[in-house]
Amino acid sequence: MSLTADEYKQQGNSAFAAKKYDEAVDLFTKAIEVSETPNHVLYSNRSASYASEQKFNEALKDALECTKINPSWAKGYTREGAAHFGMGNLDDAEASYKKALELDANNKIAKEGIEQIQRVQSQRQAQPDLGLTEMFNDPNLIEKLKNNPKTAELMNDPQLVAKLLSFRSNPNGLAQDLFSDPRLMTIMGTLMGIDLNMPDLSQSNSAPKNPESPSGGEPKKEEPKQEQKPKEAEPEAESMDVDQDESKVAAEEAKVEGNKAYKARNFDEAIACYNKAWELDNNITYLNNRSAAEFEKGEYDTAINTLNEAIEKGREMRADYKIIAKSFARIGNAYVKMGNLKEAINHYQKSLTEHRTPEILAKLRHAEKEEKKREVEDYINPEKAEEARLEGKEYFTKGDWPSAVKAYTEMIKRAPEDARGYSNRAAALSKLMSFPDAISDCNKAIEKDPNFVRAYIRKATAQIAVKDFSYAIETLDAARTKDAEVNGGANAREIDQLYMKAAQQRFQPATGDETPEQTYERAMRDPEVAKIMQDPVLQSILQQAQNDPAALQEHMKNPEIFKKIQTLIAAGIIKTGRA
Repeated sequence: MSLTADEYKQQGNSAFAAKKYDEAVDLFTKAIEVSETPNHVLYSNRSASYASEQKFNEALKDALECTKINPSWAKGYTREGAAHFGMGNLDDAEASYKKALELDANNKIAKEGIEQIQRVQSQRQAQPDLGLTEMFNDPNLIEKLKNNPKTAELMNDPQLVAKLLSFRSNPNGLAQDLFSDPRLMTIMGTLMGIDLNMPDLSQSNSAPKNPESPSGGEPKKEEPKQEQKPKEAEPEAESMDVDQDESKVAAEEAKVEGNKAYKARNFDEAIACYNKAWELDNNITYLNNRSAAEFEKGEYDTAINTLNEAIEKGREMRADYKIIAKSFARIGNAYVKMGNLKEAINHYQKSLTEHRTPEILAKLRHAEKEEKKREVEDYINPEKAEEARLEGKEYFTKGDWPSAVKAYTEMIKRAPEDARGYSNRAAALSKLMSFPDAISDCNKAIEKDPNFVRAYIRKATAQIAVKDFSYAIETLDAARTKDAEVNGGANAREIDQLYMKAAQQRFQPATGDETPEQTYERAMRDPEVAKIMQDPVLQSILQQAQNDPAALQEHMKNPEIFKKIQTLIAAGIIKTGRA
């Protein structure tokens, strides 16, 4: 199982503290690779590790990446300054340190870096370097030495290359190392184009302890060493703030204690622990946790202020967008508790902009639904609804159907549970030939009041208008039943007339000169007619009716038999006495 970026970072810090710089570089590299977002601290730490190995080119690349990710972090520029100084680029180093001081006027490392640069510059001016500065500042220096047969192999030693590069910022150090490392004599002779009568050390990776004389005789006696001036300090890699890492550990411990208190519903104790964690390490997760405890205490305004602080600090520190999203979502939760659905919706939307999750999307949809429901409820007013109903009736009487629809719509908004509003609007919509909408309104009226017979009648009328005869007949059957139960059959005549109209139009022949055989054949193609004709009970009734017509009238008192006989009459199977 792979480690997290933070776990790799902690191991890298430990390796750096143990001066295992190669291992530290490897661990920080792994941390960078698994980090979800670019992390400036990881590049800073790897830069310090490279600088400790005197790999200043790599150190500079990481320092530049660090300041690119977080241009407002002063420490990144001190990393740049250290790398430039190690490469001998004093002007660039000074510029980087000054940038750090612009961001943090009290930055100790930047101040010391500038002081060190000034000392080196003073020494250069006080002590002539015999042209060494110009020689070692040649950008093609290493390449020239690699191409020279006498020094090519020497350039395979990274420590020697690093030493040569260090002479850019400290040319006087050459005089101190020249006689202790014969390889430098070979290099100097090559650069100056003269033979310093030194043995060919191209096959040696380190200076011999007892270099032999050119004649191959006994080793020369060592001359008494002159007292050397203290070697000018080379730039040291900036520390990685181990104390800060210890603070992180302490902060996490405080958070764990806060979580325990939170689960035990000791919210004041939890808040104190989260505050301690925040003071030790400005990780906005601690503010989010504190807000949760404040939320549980019912201190919603306080929780919102805490979360706004978390968002503000998170933006400054370029925190993970998922954490920012969580802050916005919790503000939304607080506003829901306060009954401010408008602000809750606003902050849920902001959370989804940062990071989209099904949970917050569901909360947004629920809040929007509740807000709409609340708006509808707030608009309800029975008195205003009655005013709109009378207004709609007046428009309907005048034949102003659009205005009637508008007035009845207002009635529905003011009294959404009153079936009359939907039924009345259906009547106006039918006048405008908008039959599908009229049917929909009738369905709503029936839903609100299943005993509202007028809604059934208006629905069947609209269904006949759109030639949906079979459904119209079903609606009229339901209307007849409800009318008998509620009104004692007061609307039976109107219902029967519509029933016959629907039934007749349902089986209307294509031509007027259809023969009885053609009528029978056409009718039998209708599934309902075919099913009725196959009913053995009805067959018996029809045979009885041929001999006793009065018996048929008696059977038709049965609603089911009546319906079937009416269907056969409409289809032309049974002929009535009408011409």
